[in-house]
Amino acid sequence: MFRPLPLFVGLRYTRAKRRNHFISFISLISMLGITLGIVALIVVLSVMNGFHKEIQERILGMASHATLSVPDGGITDWEALVARVQAYPDVVGAAPYVELESMLMHAGRTNAALLRGIVPDREDAVSDLRRDMVIGSVDDLVPGGFNIVLGVELAAVLGVGVGDKVTVVTPQLNATPVGVMPRLKAFSVVGLFEVGMSDYDRGAGFMHMADAALLMRLGEAAEGVRLKLADMFDAPLVSREVAYALNAQATAGQTESGEPGAAVAYRVTDWTQVHRNFFAALRTEKRMMTIILFLIVAVAAFNIVSTLVMVVTDKRADIAVLRTLGASPGRVMAIFMVQGTTIGVAGTLLGVVGGVLLGWNVEPIVASIERAFGVHFLDPSIYYISALPSDVRAGDVLRVGGGAFLMSVLATLYPAWRAARTDPAEALRYE
Repeated sequence: MFRPLPLFVGLRYTRAKRRNHFISFISLISMLGITLGIVALIVVLSVMNGFHKEIQERILGMASHATLSVPDGGITDWEALVARVQAYPDVVGAAPYVELESMLMHAGRTNAALLRGIVPDREDAVSDLRRDMVIGSVDDLVPGGFNIVLGVELAAVLGVGVGDKVTVVTPQLNATPVGVMPRLKAFSVVGLFEVGMSDYDRGAGFMHMADAALLMRLGEAAEGVRLKLADMFDAPLVSREVAYALNAQATAGQTESGEPGAAVAYRVTDWTQVHRNFFAALRTEKRMMTIILFLIVAVAAFNIVSTLVMVVTDKRADIAVLRTLGASPGRVMAIFMVQGTTIGVAGTLLGVVGGVLLGWNVEPIVASIERAFGVHFLDPSIYYISALPSDVRAGDVLRVGGGAFLMSVLATLYPAWRAARTDPAEALRYE
């Protein structure tokens, strides 16, 4: 069967011969180095993806994909607004809310908290609060009941449990005969939740929206509407489209009615703005870890340089014979590029297959090691995420495999170029 000369000779040089077992051993080490580097890189990236996905789901399980609000005052017709928003195909849920920054007090202990007033039946459409409850139920938040649900860490700091009273101090002020005083209200703790994020478990609480609106003097109005979208990564685009459409409808309605005054202007924020710094830090961490681990692959790939340099030195006579038989410098260069690329391709394929298989099974493998040796790599008493989540992504695998292959090809250029410059007369002088 016909095979091109560079491919035939290059593959032949790759196999071990009696005189070059050491060179073949170096080639094997180079290939295994590439394999192990790729496996490590894919597994680490998959575990980092898993952690990022887990953290992201926990954050967005309590926060919202997007929020519509009015800069001044509240939204009195929030039920109509929720109905209009839910008519958009990309919006899968909407719920009203009222937020207030407050200070909670109990038995001489104080702690700042961000309290959110919700409507329990509607909150299920935009958050996972009901799933995260460990004691009590969100259904115990009834209008006028002045009940509150706290994070488990916040409750521990205040020293309260279900049935205890906490005093909510709001920044709004009341004028009294003795002067201006902050607004105080006692709430009964009816439940505890645990998200696994300290920002929520230690700094958040929930009450019924009617009670929160009363504290904020909003009457029956809502501060805004929280949205859950079909694809959270479309939040910046979809939320602004919704706000633009609502503002256009409000302006058109005002024009038709002829009433003076400014139309309602809805302000929109999304999760990429609220948590921008946190997720930017995660992306930076992943990028730097990728660069560091790629250096391992680069070291293994450039071992091919030393391997091919030794092969070129060992094959000087063969190269001279090929040149005298009419082989061009380009063909000679291609022979050694084939040999080096073969090592890189073999190492890359083995590394990609091994990395993907290990990435898919890293959680059960780590669990088996923990059971076998009686250790915990992520102690549940210290870490909220006690398992190693893994998320193997095709884009990461392709980038890692493609990068390793490219480095392997680049590593062959200099030795192959040196082989192409071999002088046949000089190489055969002492043969």
